[in-house]
Amino acid sequence: MRVCAVDLKGNEANLVLLDSENDLFSVPDCRAKKINVPSPELQESIQHFHRTMGKLIEDYQVDKLVIRERQTKGKFAGSSAGFKMEAALQLIDGVEAEVLPNNIMKQTLKRHPIDVNLKELGLKQFQEHAFLTACAYCNQDKK
Repeated sequence: MRVCAVDLKGNEANLVLLDSENDLFSVPDCRAKKINVPSPELQESIQHFHRTMGKLIEDYQVDKLVIRERQTKGKFAGSSAGFKMEAALQLIDGVEAEVLPNNIMKQTLKRHPIDVNLKELGLKQFQEHAFLTACAYCNQDKK
């Protein structure tokens, strides 16, 4: 199964592809590590983001799109741009999208800790949360 995990921060989407098969994980190369939406208040920007992500998902034959949940209230609440981008991701045809709740992610990573070096995987530091989201999603049903 190929998962594309997305961590939305402000007006950008940090991405990681993760292949999972028989408890083995690999991180395939991806042409985009981050997609920026310069003017999220404009319809054209959100549509461009939607098309760009749709094409990426099609080209890399992604089976599941997993979005890291963001808080809706409080000091660390997500921005309106992030929620627009989340909706655009959920509306992409041909792939199932799921928002992974933080409590499920924390519980899963506690049961199945991930001890890898991001650089060795070819990932940047800003991709860490997307990577952990993908790992948690792939491990959540294991006991």
